[in-house]
Amino acid sequence: MTGQNSTRHGTTNWINSESNNKTPFGPEGWNWKGLTKSDVTLPRVLHDAGYKTIHVGKAHFGCQDSEGKNPCNIGFDVNIAGSSIGQPGSYYGENGYGNIKGNKSRAVPGLEKYHGTDVFLSEALTLEANKQIDEAVGEKKPFFLYMSHYAVHGPFEPDKRFAEHYRYTGKPKVAADFATLIEGMDKSLGDIMDHLEELGIAENTLILFLGDNGSDAPLGDDKGYTSSAPLRGKKGTEYEGGVRVPFIACWGKPDSQNSNQKKLPIEIGGIQRQLGTVMDIYPTVLSVAGCEVPQNYVIDGFDLKKQLSGKVDKKRPESFLMHFPHAHRGSYFTTYRMGDWKLEFDMLGNGEMYNVKKDPSEMKNLYGNRKYAAKQQELMAELLKWDIATDDPLPLPRQRYRFKRNPHNYLFYNK
Repeated sequence: MTGQNSTRHGTTNWINSESNNKTPFGPEGWNWKGLTKSDVTLPRVLHDAGYKTIHVGKAHFGCQDSEGKNPCNIGFDVNIAGSSIGQPGSYYGENGYGNIKGNKSRAVPGLEKYHGTDVFLSEALTLEANKQIDEAVGEKKPFFLYMSHYAVHGPFEPDKRFAEHYRYTGKPKVAADFATLIEGMDKSLGDIMDHLEELGIAENTLILFLGDNGSDAPLGDDKGYTSSAPLRGKKGTEYEGGVRVPFIACWGKPDSQNSNQKKLPIEIGGIQRQLGTVMDIYPTVLSVAGCEVPQNYVIDGFDLKKQLSGKVDKKRPESFLMHFPHAHRGSYFTTYRMGDWKLEFDMLGNGEMYNVKKDPSEMKNLYGNRKYAAKQQELMAELLKWDIATDDPLPLPRQRYRFKRNPHNYLFYNK
């Protein structure tokens, strides 16, 4: 929504609807209220440029008493089923998506017409999304649809339309249930793409598909090699399985002669191995829409135009910072990626360093290894530049590198 790293806007953990979940040792000043009416969000900029901006599904942009709880406060013209909640009370229409039965504190708002029916939540959201596309086309307005499924978040209630497909997998039932949620989301995307084709606008519609964090499939250990294998870890961890996500870009119907596609040519069937982040969506979408980044607004993302064409963007830094000063599966940690190298450490002084090109599964920890001392110092120096550039204090190791059996050689840097 912002194109900014979390160290800049200060929302470094998921937001609890009812209370401040900075967790016991989290920073007092973190932004647990989320987005506000004054934030320069992507939908707000597109709205001001004449786009119809549509939000469908999970919002989770702010807590219950915040401005961000309502997507219409952050630049969306339309909000379907979005509020402060991050998971549904139920996926079942029979349960009113939590309004009739289930976790009523997480009941999905709206969608009353489907209450008491057998329409699964993912299907209801898809039907409503297609109706909003119809309205935008009828109004002859370009549109921005933020299609944010509650799937595949818990509770892992099976989508009965696909349950038979996973009956004999040999996996636990909850894993099979999780798989049905994935297939339901896949069908949703296909249904929307078919609808774009039927309306004759597929050639002019850019589609970006990605996750917001690593897998949470109910398989195995949180920091092992399970749901994201061969990558290590799950959602909420500092490892690659917790932060690497699928990112697929395409035009609804490829046409090299289409004027819009000439603005953003996408390599068909290509795989881009250069680093990219969710922050890149902001400048990329504004670029193809012909909008400028608002004056004096700082973004940390980069336009993906060259990378989506299949080329390497030599101008973008090969670096990425993730700062998570809260308790979760991985707790109070900071990770910094630069080129092939990744540095990880936490507030207790535990450090890890990997060459993720040679060791993508993060099995060989090189932190504290004399052979790689210079690389470790280099990574820490680059990380310090991030700390200086933002107002978010990071827990930093002492700058003088020491080889000790006790790794708890840290100070807390606070400007």
